[in-house]
Amino acid sequence: MSTEQPSREQSKVSTTLAGKVEKVIRPHPGSGEPEKAQIAVEGADHLYREIRVPNTLTDSHGQKVKLKEGAEVEVKIEADPVVTKTGLENIRGTNSTTTA
Repeated sequence: MSTEQPSREQSKVSTTLAGKVEKVIRPHPGSGEPEKAQIAVEGADHLYREIRVPNTLTDSHGQKVKLKEGAEVEVKIEADPVVTKTGLENIRGTNSTTTA
């Protein structure tokens, strides 16, 4: 019998959305800013669908790599279960009963 606690990663709730790199934004020379990848997230509201993240990734061999324009990506959102609520709760956290 094992008494191991589930890892923090295993206990998180998550969703994954498809995305596409729309463009790679190069910083102004001398600004010290990192290059960024602008990603359009499918399923997000129109005005909020684009995110910009540093264009620095690490491959399975530990090598630094960058995303290319047009690359298909996945955007994963994770949270600890304690900061979520079930789908049965409405926005105010009360029961939704309707009377006529």
